[in-house]
Amino acid sequence: MPKSAYDVIAPEKDRSCVVFASPHSGRDYPWTFLRSTVLDEHVIRSSEDAFVDLMFDCAPEYGAVFIKAGAPRAFVDLNRAADELDPALIEGVRRGGHNPRIASGLGVIPRVVANGRAIYRGKLTSAEAQRRIDRYWRPYHEKLQSLLDAAQRRHGQAVLIDCHSMPHEAMDGVARSGVKRPDIVLGDRFGAAAAGEVVDRVEAAFVAAGFVVTRNTPFAGAYITQAYGRPAQAQHAVQVEIDRSLYMNETLVRPNGDFEDVQRALRQVVAEVARIGLGRVPLAAE
Repeated sequence: MPKSAYDVIAPEKDRSCVVFASPHSGRDYPWTFLRSTVLDEHVIRSSEDAFVDLMFDCAPEYGAVFIKAGAPRAFVDLNRAADELDPALIEGVRRGGHNPRIASGLGVIPRVVANGRAIYRGKLTSAEAQRRIDRYWRPYHEKLQSLLDAAQRRHGQAVLIDCHSMPHEAMDGVARSGVKRPDIVLGDRFGAAAAGEVVDRVEAAFVAAGFVVTRNTPFAGAYITQAYGRPAQAQHAVQVEIDRSLYMNETLVRPNGDFEDVQRALRQVVAEVARIGLGRVPLAAE
């Protein structure tokens, strides 16, 4: 089993209401899992948001906390609800209403990786599925909410920046429409997950660093954005999708020659986003 559900890097001095998170960059692939899959150690990583944690783990330097997953996405998907169980993969699960994520094999325990490649030869037991949820999914989400609660107590609001990467080909449709190909897609569930002023600040930070940004198309935010975005309660969630080809060779799953340049540009973004809410009077003092 993966060694830990998550890793948290806290700042020496808490100066930000922002929590940066990377739920899909876990790369602890235990040998027992690799032995159970039909895929090799390279292909199994194709769904991983490889190196995204290295792009955002500078957050503590700017007073913000950073949390990343320990378990890989192919093992358990933290950006799905705990009850998004796939009857085609897990024994004893009854078929419910149509869920496009489950139907495509991308439930909380994924059946496939990128391009629909099956992970297993057969089914998993319901006990195995529940063990992964209990040991990795629940602790990650409990910790994430506790970090947001702490930010809100100290700063009067909490902002979750949920960090992901997307295949370069994901934006082919946008590029064909004649619009400049976006580097970044921000998802706020069309305004339901975060206040407009928060998303405006996040977008402005990326634009100032030289990135082309669009919102909600084709990624408006999945489970995490939906579950944690409560702007009426001063808890905001914004999903960030970065074009992987900017900083890595997608086929080889290795950093490319632009990796350090993109990392520096994102450091500038993180520094600016961490300033959201700076100077706001905490609710406890009002």
